[in-house]
Amino acid sequence: MDKTVLVVEDDQDILGLIEWHIKAEGFRVLTEKNGEKGLKAALREKPDLIVLDLMLPGLDGLAVCKQLRKTAATAHTPVLMLTAKGEEIDRVVGFELGADDYMVKPFSPRELILRIRAILRRGEGVPEQPTVIRHDDLMIDTEKHCVFIGDAPLELTVTEFNLLLELVRSRGRAWTRDQLLDRVWGYRFEGYHRTVDTHIRRLRRKLGPLSDNIETVRGIGYRLRE
Repeated sequence: MDKTVLVVEDDQDILGLIEWHIKAEGFRVLTEKNGEKGLKAALREKPDLIVLDLMLPGLDGLAVCKQLRKTAATAHTPVLMLTAKGEEIDRVVGFELGADDYMVKPFSPRELILRIRAILRRGEGVPEQPTVIRHDDLMIDTEKHCVFIGDAPLELTVTEFNLLLELVRSRGRAWTRDQLLDRVWGYRFEGYHRTVDTHIRRLRRKLGPLSDNIETVRGIGYRLRE
């Protein structure tokens, strides 16, 4: 079955452009023009990915993203945010609320498709042996795509899961931000080092007492403590 992409965008011209290019790639596309309807469509249709504009009438993109992450049915659904704003603070807030990626308008439709495919690939990896990986009190099941700290489940987005998995599998190795962008996001993009930093910060917050396991390597990037 084709992957379903929900596009929530209030500008009809941009919405039509995005819809045309995504359909041309073989995806099933659903569209909505405001936040309330977009949120309802996400809960009803359970799409594989959501392209979400930040500046929506009524319920804006940040509020929609926040609600998606609070709802079990959409807590792990990848979200790619779009905005006409280019300020760093907007990008950071979007990531803090659980967005997996972020694009500033105007953007290349080809780059949008590359980003969509990269995000979807993060959740499609063939599990490698062993399927259960343990580190400290952390347990990662790569086949079931779930994480536990002790007996407590850890709610992670697809990107957070893959970032943690990459660090755990290579514990002790220091990764640069560019290397993590390649390995986890599937691409490198000028100015996107902050993307890695924001996701690391969010991951540490969710890990709670285990957050110190992720070390900052000054002048390089990050590693998981052996």
